[in-house]
Parts: sequence; C-alpha cells; structure tokens
Amino acid sequence: MTATASAPPRLHVPPLGRAQSLRLGGRGVAGYWRRIYARRLAIADVSSVVAGTLLCHLMVFGFRGGSVRANGVVSGVFDQVEITIAVAAMWLVSLAVFGTRSRRIIGEGSVEYKRVLDAASFTFVVFLLAVFFLQLDLSRLWAVMVFVVTGAFTVLGRWVCRQWLAQRRRAGELSSRLVLVGSRKSVSATARDLLALPQHGLTPVAACITGSSKGNGLTVGGHRLPLISSTSEIAAAMESLDASTVMVTGSQHLSAKKIREMSWSLDPNRHQLLLTPSITDVAGSRVHLRPVAGLPLVHVETPDHDSPRLHAKRAFDFTIAAALLTALAPVLAVIAVLIRREDGGPAIYTQQRVGKDGALFTIYKFRSMYVDADARRAALLAEADSGKGLFKMRDDPRVTPIGRVIRKYSLDELPQLFNVLRGDMSLVGPRPALPEEVGIYDDTERRRLVVTPGLSGLWQVSGRSDLAWEDGIRLDLYYVENWSMAADLVILWRTAKTVLFPRGAY
Repeated sequence: MTATASAPPRLHVPPLGRAQSLRLGGRGVAGYWRRIYARRLAIADVSSVVAGTLLCHLMVFGFRGGSVRANGVVSGVFDQVEITIAVAAMWLVSLAVFGTRSRRIIGEGSVEYKRVLDAASFTFVVFLLAVFFLQLDLSRLWAVMVFVVTGAFTVLGRWVCRQWLAQRRRAGELSSRLVLVGSRKSVSATARDLLALPQHGLTPVAACITGSSKGNGLTVGGHRLPLISSTSEIAAAMESLDASTVMVTGSQHLSAKKIREMSWSLDPNRHQLLLTPSITDVAGSRVHLRPVAGLPLVHVETPDHDSPRLHAKRAFDFTIAAALLTALAPVLAVIAVLIRREDGGPAIYTQQRVGKDGALFTIYKFRSMYVDADARRAALLAEADSGKGLFKMRDDPRVTPIGRVIRKYSLDELPQLFNVLRGDMSLVGPRPALPEEVGIYDDTERRRLVVTPGLSGLWQVSGRSDLAWEDGIRLDLYYVENWSMAADLVILWRTAKTVLFPRGAY
C-alpha cells in the first residue's frame, strides 16, 4: 500500500459583500477604481481646458469675439470665438489620443503628467501648423497665454485629482488588492512598506510563500495575510479575494518558468503582474528596459555627481538664496532683535559641520537655545541615550521661549542662506552633520557626504524629527542616488508646506 501525502489546504475566502467590494476596489478587479478615477480625470480635463481657454479669451478679447482673417490655403474670415473653441476641442482630443487616462498609468508615477504635457505640446504644434498654412492673423498675446495658462490648469487639475485619490486610499478605498509571491522575508518586507504607504494604492490581501514551510498565515504590522498553498492556486485564489494584482517580490525558489506559467494563468483584462527588482531605492528615471538577445535586461544608470547639471543647481541655489535674503531682510532683523532682547546673548549661533566629501565649514543659525546650551549637551545626551544620529529632544530644556517659536517654523535656519551663497550648502540636500556624528558613520551612512548638504531635504519634508534615524538615512540616500532639478523643486514646494503647517519640529 502506497502512502500518499495529503494535499495542501486550499485557500477559502468568503466572497465580499457589495458594500465591501465597492470600498476595497470592487468587482471588476483591476478596472473598478481606475474607471472611477478615469471619469474624474475626464471631468477635470474638460473643466481645466474650458476654464483655461475661456479665461484667456476673456482677458484678451473680453466678451467680444473679433474677426480673424485667413489668407492661406483657405481664405475667409473666422470668428475668434470659433478659434478658441477649436483649440479647446483639439486639446481634449489630444488628451484622449495620447492615452493620458490609460488604466496602466493613472494614479501613480510621473508618466501620467508626461503624457499630459506631450498632449499639450502636440496641440501647440498642430496649432502652429494651422496658423502657418491658413496664415491666420491671430493675437500673439492670446496664443501664448492660452497654452501657458491652459497647460498649467490641466496639470493642476491632475494634481488635485491625485491628492483626492491619495486621501481616499488612506481611508482604505480605491486601491488594488494585491497578492504577494516570494520568500517569507521579501514578502514581509514588501507588505510592511505597502501597508505603511496606503496612498500608493496597493493593499496586500494574501501571500504565497515559496521554498519554505507555509504555515497558516503571515502577520505583518498587525495585519494577517492568508497564505496560498502554491503558485498554481493563485489565479483561483484571486477570484475569491477579489484581487487584481500579483507582485513577485523575489525568491531563489521561484524560477523564470514558474513566473511565466503564473502569468499565463492570469486574465490580461482583469489582472496585472508586477516584478520587483533586487535593487531598491532607484528612481524610475534611472531604470530602462533594454531587450538583448531575447533577454529583458534592466539597465540601471549609475548616479552622476559631477555632471553639468550641478552648475545649473549651483546657479539656481545662488539666485534663490540672494532673492530670499533680500526679501526677508526685515524679518531677519526682527528675529535678531527679539533674540538679543530675550537674554542679551548673540543672535547668531555658529557651529562646525561636515559638508561635501567630509569638508568642514561653519554653519549659521539664529540662536534658539540659551548661551550655555553646548556645555549642557553632553549631560542631556547621556541622559537621553538617544543612540545614533542627530541629537533631538522633544522638550529640550535648553531651548528659549522665542527659540521654540522660530524652531517650530524653521525660522532659525534662515541664516543658512548665507551658507548657500558661499557654496557650503545647497537649498536641497541631506542636512549637514556634526563631526562627532560623522565619526561613527558606517560606510552606507557616509554616502550622504557625496553631495552638498542642504537647507532642506527629503528627510525633513517626510517627517522631520519624528522619523527614526534608519528611515531618515534611507530617504537621504535615495536623494543622493536619484537627485534632479525637478526633484529639488518638489522638495522646496513641500518644504514651504512643512514650514507653514509644521509637524515633527522640535
């Protein structure tokens, strides 16, 4: 008599009710939330284009139309209102033709915005060709305004929709339900990251652990994920789970053949397959797919910290710092007087910090602590047992009353604009550390010193002092590896919001 191993238990999940299905993504799987979001984007696009073209028309021509003569391949007289309507219609058609509301790109990443700008550029080119061949006698002011204003309105409309979607996702709605496949370690790490950032719209609902004893379930961050017994059961399980996406997180026990067979079992109209590379913290702009000899090779560009772009960054830093110092001179003077009047000590505090490539420089700050703060630091540091990283206390007894106010709104950092002018610092970059802190850096943390330290950075706009040291280092290293002028502008915008609505500053 031959003994047979008992088959692994199949995953049984009761079907979702109508209300729960709608809240978590809805039947129709990959398409449901995207259909809702695409409709909202369509409304936003129509509203933005109509508002932009109408506003420019009213600003240039008022409520009158005006006549525009054509002397080219077609002769005649057109009404300016007709031309405005034609531009708006052509713009909306371009947005549809360029797939700006494609379900594969909406809701995440920069491709959606790129396609919106491509559609605007195409509309502008077609408009110029029409003007050339028809020899239209148009208002140049209107022509420039309509494309600048309407383009800005369209991008702004998309951004507003993206914020709305992120808010709904944080509430547990309009997300793709996700099945994770891979080793227990990689699945746990990926699930933890996704659950911590629900605004990205991928909600883990189950896992398939490869190459180890499966167990009954996997608990990550208080969330219990049921386990699927094998990759061959994933397609059936996705029906029960109302899941739309499979993400392979990496496993030495999962061969290319297995992944291919798993992809064949998925419905291309309802499901999608995601593969996570082994390298992390790489921006999409540095990753390119290059097929070679039938192999889908992923080319990752190495970080470039000596490119001509650095000259543009330096020119931008100098210009903005000089403009801010000029505009904020009265504010700086008032803060300095208040600090001096409080305890008679100096208004400016100087300290040695470590800059690019380990070079020392003197940093300037408005003094927010009592004059004996440095002498008391060692005792507080020992008492707090803060471990590695910048020393921060939520209720630091060394901070003066006026100091608490200027630290809350980061006004104590304003004198560092002089450091930016001198080239010691940049507007955006990892915050400069103390020499004794750099002295205990490991090789990974020393990577922060590859770039010029900044007045603000990705760490500061992502939680300021509330973030753990390891999380902050990870954000700083992501910036070091992937910096760009566009990223700097986004961080500066987020810095302005953080200063106006402070959180995590002490």
